[in-house]
Amino acid sequence: MNTHHQILQQVEWRDLLQLNTWDRISELLISSPWLITSCFFAYKSWYLLALFCSFMFFLTGLRQVHNAFHFALGINKKLTHYFMFLLSMLMLGSMHAVQINHLRHHQYCMTEEDIEAKSAQMSWWQAFLFGPIFPILLHKKALEVASKTQKRWIIAELIGNAIVLILIFAVLDITWLKYHALVMLVGQCMTAFFAVWTVHHDTEDHVYMARTLRHELKRLMTYNMFLHVEHHLFPAVPTRKLHILSKRLDRYDPSVEIRKVF
Repeated sequence: MNTHHQILQQVEWRDLLQLNTWDRISELLISSPWLITSCFFAYKSWYLLALFCSFMFFLTGLRQVHNAFHFALGINKKLTHYFMFLLSMLMLGSMHAVQINHLRHHQYCMTEEDIEAKSAQMSWWQAFLFGPIFPILLHKKALEVASKTQKRWIIAELIGNAIVLILIFAVLDITWLKYHALVMLVGQCMTAFFAVWTVHHDTEDHVYMARTLRHELKRLMTYNMFLHVEHHLFPAVPTRKLHILSKRLDRYDPSVEIRKVF
């Protein structure tokens, strides 16, 4: 029996799958304050404040789509697909394409078939420069392996993105909308570093092949998004409850080396 199966059997996690009404509402709205404030600050031309809020919107948006990829938002599958479509319009790119590669990442973690983790085996500066290529590879691979239904979602999201960008840059003349679109495009180019390299670099020899956090303030500041060991071991568990798993894992085997994100 391998380590993963032992952990699944011996560490209690099924009680963390259920979300109450407040949890579901909170999860669905968690990025909204950051989106609203970033757009407000951009409207006022307070761009340094806007950039910070945009970064936080992108981080919390990733948390939402990450849970959506595993149908862990507490809503049904049909609504989850529409929610991913909405976030595709707000964050740009096809979240269904990213979902396909993310699930393959769990299946083929850190192997040649794992497109999502390609930057993890690079140096930090290579992962950063790889950024603009990363979304292109994700969408290309997704279209190659997607089912007919998945392809329809991907194509719909890419067409939606094109319409949104045409409206923003060729029809409307609203500066804060242009700011938001440009920042989201930059954000997509930075995911290879911030969302992949940071949580997987130098872990090929580690039993969990991922990094995590143990500092409470850092965990809160990053919305649990860097508790990546816990996510890989228990992908069905909503992000908001991963810190509970981290404590259970430490009790289960305190001898395991914890490689931290930062």
